[in-house]
Amino acid sequence: MEREPGGRNGNGANRDRDPIGPFLHYLMAECGVSSHTLAAYRSDLMRFVRWRRESAPGPLDQLGVAALRGYVETLQASGLAPASICRHMASLSTFFRFLIFEGRLTDNVARLLVAPAVWDRLPTVLSPEAVVRLLEAPPASTSLGRRDRAVLETLYATGCRASEVAGMRPTDLDLTSGIARCVGKGNKERRVPLGSRAVSALRTYLAQDRPRLVARRPETTTVFVSRSGRPLSRVALWSIVKKWASAAGLSGEISPHSLRHSFATHLLAGGADLRAVQEMLGHASIATTQVYTRVELSRLRQVHARFHPRGNAAGTAGPERSKS
Repeated sequence: MEREPGGRNGNGANRDRDPIGPFLHYLMAECGVSSHTLAAYRSDLMRFVRWRRESAPGPLDQLGVAALRGYVETLQASGLAPASICRHMASLSTFFRFLIFEGRLTDNVARLLVAPAVWDRLPTVLSPEAVVRLLEAPPASTSLGRRDRAVLETLYATGCRASEVAGMRPTDLDLTSGIARCVGKGNKERRVPLGSRAVSALRTYLAQDRPRLVARRPETTTVFVSRSGRPLSRVALWSIVKKWASAAGLSGEISPHSLRHSFATHLLAGGADLRAVQEMLGHASIATTQVYTRVELSRLRQVHARFHPRGNAAGTAGPERSKS
């Protein structure tokens, strides 16, 4: 079980020491974050320290929401992408929570910040009907068609990133239990359900097609392989998705990530728990997963505006009701 930082272990809080060093040590030693994640936290916090030195000097426990909002505006003015600003805010919130454990703060004001503009760039999400058209586009009568169906079904069933699906090995698949093992960022492993459609597509491909494709390259260890038996790359998976999206008549920028976004949004729309979706997506922070609640909220707003009698901008009646 993860140990709480010093304040809860009876060591007391040393208010004179630099808190960033102990925080980073806690992330590495107690939370087991990857070196990449640790570097991101360090970079975010050092930027915050530089901003405080110039714009908000004084005790950290006197820093209010208004000042932090100014920090967000500074990040925006520097040209950072909304997603990067969200990461900065998540880093701050985690840091402040650590300081509460240490006894140096009493309130995590970073939690009150509202991330800017990122919700105006909602991820591309396909409707369930569009997903069906995409998944059924590859022909089941050809070897590569069956492979591509298995690729698409796996992407949508698991919500995995293209790189995670490209790296899957046959030993990562438990088709009897319907579970796939995924290796994500920082080499963190997770297990996600496959669903009956993906299991069926994978069974067919693994039994009928992969053995022939790897016949000339038996050393290939990945599930999905090219015509020549080599492992399919992440870029190749992108090409497969785009090819069959075009064949299905779907417009817009559709990629493997569109299927990941659709996976999460459709689960939440069906009533799935946000924490469960976070676990299946492999998100380190639930703040990253919460963007999908905004996607679903955006869809609900459209439904409300279309069908509620006073839901549209003009305030006029919605769809005509039967007179009785």
